[in-house]
Amino acid sequence: MKLLLDFLPLILFFGTFKYAESHKEWAAAFASEHFGFMVSGGVVGLDEGPVLLSTLVVMVATLLQALVIKLQGKKIDLMLWISLGLVVTLGGATVWFHNETFIKWKPTGLYWASALVFWASQVFWGKNLIKAMLGAELALPTEVWQNLNRAWVLFFAFMGVLNIYVAYSFSTSTWASFKAFGTIGLIVVFTVAQGFYLSRHLPEPAAEGEGASKDSEEKKGQQP
Repeated sequence: MKLLLDFLPLILFFGTFKYAESHKEWAAAFASEHFGFMVSGGVVGLDEGPVLLSTLVVMVATLLQALVIKLQGKKIDLMLWISLGLVVTLGGATVWFHNETFIKWKPTGLYWASALVFWASQVFWGKNLIKAMLGAELALPTEVWQNLNRAWVLFFAFMGVLNIYVAYSFSTSTWASFKAFGTIGLIVVFTVAQGFYLSRHLPEPAAEGEGASKDSEEKKGQQP
């Protein structure tokens, strides 16, 4: 359920964009009639309708995402606050100025903010966020935790650059598809790669079992 909630804004953005892109006249007319007051000039063009509607949808979806978490009595994490701030400011600018460039920078802003948070937490406060999230489940050497943290910093920095490259090198339709599927695919590949890395540093279950059996035998031998 949490995974669906996390990806819901992205799914709705992509679905709205693709539908509006295939119905540009309807999208432009609908946006002009219902959201013209939010747009400079009050009229939405044919090529602007898909981005404008999908941007409005992702803004509402992200707000609802934060609201649901709040109503559940849970704490809204820092990255969701950052995402909400970016989508409201950059999304609002996209709608008002008829300029899709603003919303295209939103993923990059989020990725780079994530990289900064992971890096600054370790450097200035000595807090490894990866260890904070997984430390209760995994027993790893300090060096391994530090390597994992550095890897996520570099990955987020790379994803921010890659998003801008795709946004400026390809059509908005291609960028929307990359945002929905390419980024998720890369995150999955990166996570799997980290799994292989972690497997080299996890305790050997067999060795632990043998040690337990040995201890048990020694205790039996000590019994009168």
